[in-house]
Formats: sequence, structure tokens, C-alpha cells
Amino acid sequence: MAIIDLVSWAPDRGKTVYAHKFVPANHSSSEATNLSTYTQLIVQESQEAILFTKGQIAGKFGPGKHTLNTENLPILRSLYGIPFGGKNPFTAEVWFVNKLQPYNIEWKINRMDIHDPDYNTGIPLIASGLYGLKIKDAERFLLKIVGTKTEFDEEDLTDQFEGEFTTKTKSVLMQFMISNRIGLKQISAYLDSTSEHLRSVMLPFWENLGFELIKFYVTTIEVDNTTEVGQRILDAMSRQSAQAIGGYTWQQSQAFEITKGAVDNISGGGGAGLLGAVVATNLMGGLGGGGVMQPQYSQPTFSPGAQGPQGGPGTQGPQAGFAGQTPQVKEVFCSNCAKKYPNTHKFCPYCGDAYNPCPKCGTDNDSSAKRCISCGTQLKSDQGLCPNCNSAVPASSAFCPNCGKAMAEDKCSRCGTQLPPSVKFCPRCGQKR
Repeated sequence: MAIIDLVSWAPDRGKTVYAHKFVPANHSSSEATNLSTYTQLIVQESQEAILFTKGQIAGKFGPGKHTLNTENLPILRSLYGIPFGGKNPFTAEVWFVNKLQPYNIEWKINRMDIHDPDYNTGIPLIASGLYGLKIKDAERFLLKIVGTKTEFDEEDLTDQFEGEFTTKTKSVLMQFMISNRIGLKQISAYLDSTSEHLRSVMLPFWENLGFELIKFYVTTIEVDNTTEVGQRILDAMSRQSAQAIGGYTWQQSQAFEITKGAVDNISGGGGAGLLGAVVATNLMGGLGGGGVMQPQYSQPTFSPGAQGPQGGPGTQGPQAGFAGQTPQVKEVFCSNCAKKYPNTHKFCPYCGDAYNPCPKCGTDNDSSAKRCISCGTQLKSDQGLCPNCNSAVPASSAFCPNCGKAMAEDKCSRCGTQLPPSVKFCPRCGQKR
């Protein structure tokens, strides 16, 4: 078999190849290549060449033109007994490794079931991103990965490590989100820190294979809309956003739908039409009972002198109680997440939204609401409330326009605290009325 005088490799353009075994024309890939101590080895700028002979690494060569003699391959003397000088043949395998070019590889996790802290429920997620690799240790790379192949490209890498890489990435990503209580609402703000954490964990994995992990990015984490559960969750999130923007609650949206159906039945005539008219009238609050259009939250009464739900005296809210009175604990619905919590809380324990109670009924309202969603009391204005009838009174008015009660005499002359009609001394400073 002829001795090869020149060994080199020029990669095909448009194809990402990590390593290539030199195979002469008309030679089998399983056969060793016949070289000599006069053979010229040409290594391009982005490459490193490694020679294997008799199962051992004979030498490594960087960019440049090299003559394969006993001066740069001293192992030839011990393995083949080749002396100095002369054209002495030997067999070897020559591998070219592309070391300088980085490789950008896309990754994706198709399904992650995680308990989301924002919505307090299980949500199916998908994640995707990009990572970059560069061969750092060519010898380790060839020994641990390539094996008997004659060429190793990007597809070989992803096929060989897809299972292990996906499992490890999925596990680390879920642990990071759970330990830091990162929910779907905030995940976009944590993509950078999530990417950095995953890179630090995945770095030893690739270094052990001879690679340098030069970058690792998480680009998207979102609800998996290919599943029935994911579609229902996205639909619920869309409705919740619409309610928040429109300024109405879930109970009110349900009431709208019931009312619409009842009104549509009116056109049917007969008993069904009459029943639809009665139901619609009741839902709209036309029968004097308030109807379901005003959600009944069983909220506490905050106005002084009002009667409580059991007929007893009303109690003050958690932020405006008088001395000697114990606030009545009730459950209110959060205006942000619609979950119930005690009115003694200043913030919702589920979503952290501040408790903004109506001064009349105690219902939690959005911070931007101008009127209470339950009773319609004005929330944001320059008007005060009459201590006698609880009507809105302009700040410049000396008397209540509804009952005629004087406003100035119901304030403490020392500290300005509003005084209910039944007290003789200011509950804040003790000043006599």
C-alpha cells in the first residue's frame, strides 16, 4: 500500500464538523494510514491534529506545516525502532479537530409540570434557548466522544447527549424556579439570572467531555399551549387580565352572562319569557334585593353607628378602630387574585396586593378604583363622609347636604379626629367634646 506524503483537511463550507479522520482516497476508513518520517502534515489556523498509532497518542500538532519525523514524534523510536534520518514508514490515524470555531446549538424542553406560586396551581411549561460550545481539550474530546466514527458533527453531538442534557437542564431549571419562588408573571425578569445559573451548573458537564461552554441562554419559558390543561390556563389568565383592565370581578362577569341569557329568553314569550323577565329584573337589582350584579361578599361594616350582620352595633375597620373596641374579623375577596383572606391583613397573603377597603362596606377595591365595586361608594375624591348618614360631603361644606348635620362640630378641637355622635371624649387625645 502506498505511503502518503501529504496529510491535510479542508472542511466543507456550510457544514459544522467538530472532528474529521483523514482517510486517503480508495482506502477503507477502518484501515490505518501508511505514513513516513518524510510525510508533510498541514494544519490550518482553526485546527489541531492528533496522531494515534498502536492505540496510543503519538503526537499533537497546532496550526502550521509539520514533517512527521522522529524529532517531533519520539514515540516512533520506541514503538517502531525507527532511527534518526531516512524515509522510514509507519502506520497511524490522523484526526483533525476544529477548535477555534464556536458552535451555537438550540435546545428545547417540551414539558415541565411545575407548581406556580403566582396562581397557586400546577402549570405545564415549555422552555427553549441557545448554548455555545468550543472544543477545549481535543484529546479528551476524541477519546470520550468520537469513538469509531470518521466524522463528528453538530447532529452527532445533539443526538448523543440530547437525553442526558435535557434531563439535567430540566431538573436544574425547575429547582431554580421553585427555590426562588419564581412564578409565570415574573419569569421574564429572571431570564438572565436563570441563564447564568444553568450555565454554572452545566459547565462541568461539558468540560468533562473536552468542551468549553462559552454561553448558555434561556430565551423563553411559557405555558405549553399544546395541552388541554395549558389551553385552559391561558384562557383563565386572559379572562383575569380582562377583568383587571375592565374593573369588574369574576362574580360580576358571571352575573353578566346569566343576565344576558335571561334577557334573551324574554323574546321567547309565554312562561319561559315571563320567567326570563323576572330573573333578569332580579339579577339587575330591580326587586330591591341588590341582585347578583352587586356581589355579596359578606364584608364587614365600617361606618360608625351602622348595624352589624347580626343586628348588633357596627364595628370599625382594622385601620380605623376606636379605643376599647375589638375589630370584627371578616373575610374579603382580593381585588387582584379573587382569593379570600381576613380583613385584618394589610396585604393579600396570596399575591401581595395591598388591601384597599371601602369605607362603607369593607370590600377590597383596586387602587385605581374611583367607586366601590360592591356598594358604589365613592373612593377617590375631595369629599368626606357624614358621620350621621354616611353620605358624601364636599370638604368645603359646613353641613351635610343629605341630613343637615353640622360637620365642623364633629371634629376634635385639639387633634382634628372625626368624632361619632355617641362619644363625649376624643378617643385619640382625650379632649372633651
